[in-house]
Amino acid sequence: MATMKDIARLAGVSTSTVSHVINKTRFVSEEISERVNNAAKELNYAPSALARSLKMNRTRTIGMLVTTSTNPFFGEVVKGVERSCYHQNYNLILCNTEGDTERMKASIDTLLQKRVDGLILMCATLAGEKLDIFEQYPSIPVVVMDWGPMHFESDKIQDNSFLGGYLATKHLIENGHKEVGCITGPLNRHQALMRYEGYKKALKEHHLVINPDWIIESDFECDGGAKSLEALIERGPLPSSLFVCNDMMAMGALNIAHAKGIKVPNELSIIGYDDIHIAKYMTPSLTTIHQPKYRLGKAAVETLLAKIDKTDLALMWFNSSRH
Repeated sequence: MATMKDIARLAGVSTSTVSHVINKTRFVSEEISERVNNAAKELNYAPSALARSLKMNRTRTIGMLVTTSTNPFFGEVVKGVERSCYHQNYNLILCNTEGDTERMKASIDTLLQKRVDGLILMCATLAGEKLDIFEQYPSIPVVVMDWGPMHFESDKIQDNSFLGGYLATKHLIENGHKEVGCITGPLNRHQALMRYEGYKKALKEHHLVINPDWIIESDFECDGGAKSLEALIERGPLPSSLFVCNDMMAMGALNIAHAKGIKVPNELSIIGYDDIHIAKYMTPSLTTIHQPKYRLGKAAVETLLAKIDKTDLALMWFNSSRH
């Protein structure tokens, strides 16, 4: 296998010059760069990613954990993460936790052993978890997306769910509805609770009754939305409108409304949350609160890379101060 020394000998330059050309760490004249690149091509030189990562103390790899869900929301956020990694010349290792805490911990352990430069965590099961593994890797930068309180050091990227819930409910009220029900997500999750709190604020602001018979807690999945609307129907007369706290549940509710002969929006107006891509292909198209999913993913990557750069500078200062 060819080495940089072999390329230097063939190109008639120093090994350090070869390194600068291949790693793009310093300006080298076009003529010399061409000689080096031609020599590397002639020798079928392939740079060792492992050797480079050991030398630079960087693998240019990010690990990401996501919770399994049929919700396209997660896929659209991951798309933003993956594309941002690509533009920043980083690789992404994606792990699926299946909603299992032990699998999540094992995946984090594996990613850290593979020397990823940082972690993006998007796991509902993380809320309230204390992960001892981060005590073994105190310098690893972590960014958490979407969920509530964490018992380890991390930055957090999340939407303003309180405002979103408020705006969704206000939209229904401004369209003439005085009866507004709500299908919430799991209220032990921060985002679901904040959307529900936004809903209550809008009703109180407009002096409307919060009827507990029109409020039901669900699970953020299609089946949950379908079962919730069935349960509301069994309780008695429906409100004239519903704020459903994500699009997946709203799609399930729309399906049941159609099956029961309830005309949407004439008899029941429904607004969702997330603005997933397929929402506009429902019949009727789903009114929904937009979440900037691609920008959420991009923001997570940019935040993590800033933390990685800051960690690198701190390590450089620490190492230099020891000499």
